[in-house]
Amino acid sequence: MLSSSLRLSSKRFGATSRLLSTAPSLKGDYTIVDHQYDAVVVGAGGAGLRAAMGLSEYGFKTACVTKLFPTRSHTVAAQGGVNAALGNMSEDDWRWHAYDTVKGSDWLGDQDAIHYMCKEAPKAVLELEEFGLPFSRTDDGKIYQRAFGGQSLKFGKGGQAHRCACAADRTGHAMLHTLYGRSLAFDTTYFIEYFALDLIMDDGKCVGVMALNMEDGTIHRINATNTVLATGGYGRAYFSCTSAHTCTGDGNAMVLRQGLANQDAEFVQFHPTGIYGAGCLITEGCRGEGGILRNSEGERFMERYAPSAKDLASRDVVSRAMTMEIRDGRGVGPKKDHCYLHLDHLPAELLAERLPGISETAAIFAGVDVTKEPIPVIPTVHYNMGGIPTNHLGEVIKTNFTADGKFESDEVVPGLFAAGECASASVHGANRLGANSLLDIVVFGRACANRINEITKPGAPIPALPENAGMDALKDLDDLRYSDGPIPTADIRAEMQAAMQEHAAVYRTGEVMSEGVTKLDSIMAKFKDVGITDRSLVWNTDLVECLELRNLLPCATTTIQSASARTESRGAHAHENFPDRNDDDWMIHSLGYHSWEDEKTVIKYRDIHYYTLDEDEMHTVAPVARVY
Repeated sequence: MLSSSLRLSSKRFGATSRLLSTAPSLKGDYTIVDHQYDAVVVGAGGAGLRAAMGLSEYGFKTACVTKLFPTRSHTVAAQGGVNAALGNMSEDDWRWHAYDTVKGSDWLGDQDAIHYMCKEAPKAVLELEEFGLPFSRTDDGKIYQRAFGGQSLKFGKGGQAHRCACAADRTGHAMLHTLYGRSLAFDTTYFIEYFALDLIMDDGKCVGVMALNMEDGTIHRINATNTVLATGGYGRAYFSCTSAHTCTGDGNAMVLRQGLANQDAEFVQFHPTGIYGAGCLITEGCRGEGGILRNSEGERFMERYAPSAKDLASRDVVSRAMTMEIRDGRGVGPKKDHCYLHLDHLPAELLAERLPGISETAAIFAGVDVTKEPIPVIPTVHYNMGGIPTNHLGEVIKTNFTADGKFESDEVVPGLFAAGECASASVHGANRLGANSLLDIVVFGRACANRINEITKPGAPIPALPENAGMDALKDLDDLRYSDGPIPTADIRAEMQAAMQEHAAVYRTGEVMSEGVTKLDSIMAKFKDVGITDRSLVWNTDLVECLELRNLLPCATTTIQSASARTESRGAHAHENFPDRNDDDWMIHSLGYHSWEDEKTVIKYRDIHYYTLDEDEMHTVAPVARVY
């Protein structure tokens, strides 16, 4: 199939370029450029940059493939901060942080991974400080740490913790620019504005990725010993979310297409404070600095739902409380369909120093002056707790089952790693604590680099590509490029987003979710009738959006089907027919599998890790009633 009639040398990548002639199975001509690297990282947000930087620092020949310029990655939108038990504001201990994280996860988190993340947190944050991240400071020059939801001292008995290190309310922005600047000190090759199409697998082992250069339409086949997925979440499966339009679950879908799982997809976090009507994020740091939620009667209603933590209860608790207030007729506005977040009682100087970005965002998107008026807010899709299952070292896990479908064992997928929101280590379980996501990306991005350095050496022989490697991905691209069905990408996407918004919301019922499963099956079936109008390969946004929709759809169906199957309430999954947590039957991870060939989604289960890395260092946290 490959013609050697065109062989070009690329000085930038040191690669070989070949022309793939039109074959009976392909309608178009494609130029394939081959590359070899010790490691390839897909995604250039916080997790991807930290992994790529670490790998290059260890001496690995590293490529980083990203569909956006690195500083446009969605990490830039994170506002509140990064958790670490630095003890700058009061006495603190990483074990207290770990306890809060286990409790926040509603006991679905893997406690060995939580142990690892929280213990590594102070080191990771101080490392960022050394890299130059401009943290806000206390009067004596230490990193300032604000209060954040779900954080406590002395295993929940010592009151509110101030554990969230921040750079005003633009921490993600500061982190992303710091990591990208730092990464440029090392010899990482960046493939900027390249769309990752699929993994290249060989007998169960990952040996690289296929990518499309969106600028000139060339296809890049990257052969690598190790591949790290750091592609972010899939918030755009919903109609209203805080996610960028680029958060389309690309890594999750690539894994699903290889017969691997999307874990705990039913747990979708609704951030309590998205701007009403716009969906823009208003950080939890507002409430950490003293902001208060009120209903139409002017009542600080969180005192009823979380008497101790009040407005700084865990995010799922606050989102449900707001939803109940609206349901009970105490919402604000003409339609009584949202709540107010008050910052107007706080000093204007504090708002200017600690929340400058929020003040600006509220003025632009809500038209309010936060020093004088409340911000209209509503729970908005914000984060995917689930993702590609990994161990605490970042290695992707494949689960084996008995003949009758029961969990048997886990095994590592050789050559494949994942970190950040696309992954499920699982440190977040059924609900993520605010400011644990920026921690997750730096700790596990770094863990991937460390683990690769442990199991292989720079310059080691790179596994050969299998015959016709990546040709299935090219055939899929060709089929979509020349698709001429009657339904535009935007129509299918809008239908999917509306279905998810309606059928997998803050509160869920068996009937509503069952309807959602049927609806999503119908929407999935429509994808074979998709049609695009641009046949070119140069900046073909019509084609790229269609590829992104192909990635979103299996993420959406594994989410709704996992939710429908889980007959309990836990964390972000609030099932009104089953309002209680059921540890006897459901303290297990959901695994969603999707096959495009037979258009089926299957849900299976694996055990959680109900143990720590070292019982002498940190005891396993036993499940109790979760109250704030």
